[in-house]
Formats: sequence, C-alpha cells, structure tokens
Amino acid sequence: MSSGGRVFVSRRIPEPAMQILRGHCEVEVWPERLPPSRSDLLAGVSGAEGLLCLLTDHVDAELLDAAPHLRVVSNYAVGYDNIDVVAASERGVAVTNTPGVLTGATADFAFALLLAAARRVTEADRSVRRGEWLTWEPEFLLGRDVHGAVLGIIGLGRIGRAVARRAAGFDMKVIYTDAQRFTDVEDELAVDYVSLEELLRIADFVSIHVPLNRETAGLIRRRQLQMMKPGTILINTSRGGIVDENALVEALREGPLAGAGLDVFDEEPLPSDHPITELDNVVLAPHLGSGSAEARSAMAGKAARNLVAVLSGRMPDHIVNPEVLEK
Repeated sequence: MSSGGRVFVSRRIPEPAMQILRGHCEVEVWPERLPPSRSDLLAGVSGAEGLLCLLTDHVDAELLDAAPHLRVVSNYAVGYDNIDVVAASERGVAVTNTPGVLTGATADFAFALLLAAARRVTEADRSVRRGEWLTWEPEFLLGRDVHGAVLGIIGLGRIGRAVARRAAGFDMKVIYTDAQRFTDVEDELAVDYVSLEELLRIADFVSIHVPLNRETAGLIRRRQLQMMKPGTILINTSRGGIVDENALVEALREGPLAGAGLDVFDEEPLPSDHPITELDNVVLAPHLGSGSAEARSAMAGKAARNLVAVLSGRMPDHIVNPEVLEK
C-alpha cells in the first residue's frame, strides 16, 4: 500500500474497485447494507482525504467542515445532486462522477420500463399468479403498441441518445426537447427537436433523461401532465424530483396518462404506503437504472480511479469542478 492517504467508502462496492483503492490508500469501508447514519458519515470522513460515496449520502457544508483534510469526493453515480458542489469548490475539494459507463444499462432499463408499462407486463404477471387467467380473451389486459409510436425524449444527453437508438429498432418516431438543440446528431439519430409543450402534446411515450437541478426540479407538474394526450405513458429513470408525484398520481388515476414506468422517486426508498403503490397501471422499480453487474462494476472502477487520481496529484477523467485542481 502506498501513502495515498486515508479514504472512507460509504458502502461496499465491487472488489476490483476496492483493490484499486487499497493499492494506493488506507481504506475504511462502511460494512452495513443500509447507508451510514449522519453521525456515522461525519465520523467516517473525519481525518479522511478522500470520500467515495453514493447518492444516498448527503455531502454538504457541515460534512465538508467536519473533514478538514478532505481533498476529493468521488460520487458513485453520474448525477451529483446529493453533493453541494459550490461548498466543495469553496473548500478546494474536487468532486468527481462516473458518466458513460452506465449509459447502455440505464437506456436498456428505460426501454424495459416502457415495454412493461405499454404491454402491462406486471399486471399480467400478478393476474396469472392470482389465478385470474381463465381463458384466452380478446379484450383481456390490452396494452399499447410500441412499434410505430411517437417517443418524446426530455434530455438528449448520453442516456437520452442511447434510448433514441433503441427506439429506432421499434420503428418509433422520436422527438426530443432539451435546454439546447443538438443539430449535429439529429440526422444520425433520426430525431426532431421540439419545445417541451409540443413534445407533451404529440408523444405517445415520454421518457425523462435530464439531471436534477434548479432548472429541472418540478419540470413536470400538473399543467404539463394535463397537456399530454389520453393514453400517454410516462417513463422516468432520471430523478424523482423532476416530476410532481402528487400530480402524477392524479393523472394516472383520472387521466390523461394510461400508465407509467418509474425507477426514481422524491423519497427513496419509496414508502410502502405511498399512493402510487396502490395503482395497477404503474411499473415501479427500486432505482435500478444502472443495475447490471457490468455497469455497476465499471462505475465502481471509475469512481476508485477518479479518487486515486486526485490524491496522486493528477486530473481525474471525470471531474465536476475542474477549476479546483487547475488553481
């Protein structure tokens, strides 16, 4: 082990990534399945030079002040809304993330939710298990065609583009909206740029792929949901805070939405008594977008290499606030 400093890892991660860390640092790992409590997290970072954390770990000014030797926070995720980047930058702490390696896995899962919601797969599964399948019926559990339908993608970043490529295989017409227009890839992906309002009015399926920030928090509220045409299906594998959940429940109960596929929620884990759990026309998942063995291992390796790079005095491959290391 080299003298790369002490690091705190807030949950067990795949062993190859742990070996990277142990080869350079003194490593302490939180051993439990559930995240460390606030007091345990504060104690863990005390004296640490590096923190490898998850989305469940809230890194704010209080935590940063409790870790005066901290040089890097390596987030085991693409998004970093759990980290106060401004506070970290003010204290000279680098913040890194893991983009790219989970793109395919998350796009796969978004499409899995889309197909499951469209064809009512989870409803059908429950029906069979309950013994409700009496015979072949012409109008039993009818779903929606995916092929040839209009897919509206909100956010044409890495994952949004990967979803567009998958939609091409289903002969879907793809439209998108974003804070900026990507004319350089529109022909390649066969996508058309529209406003958010137009997308909501036209799309048969709406899939969300924007990060959670000040501009996108509450982006889809009651007014936006009511713009959608009857029978629309909403997919969210981004962040729960982008959609008003109360308004979503209303739209699923009373229309215009026919269904939804949700991997993210305002509060995670989703409370078992949340009203949305009572709805049959929703496919619910426990934040599994990146949940393939290959993607999670690649994420862990990237998070470990990012952390080691900063502690070794190098610029990591993926850094949110590069100005901290460019000083």
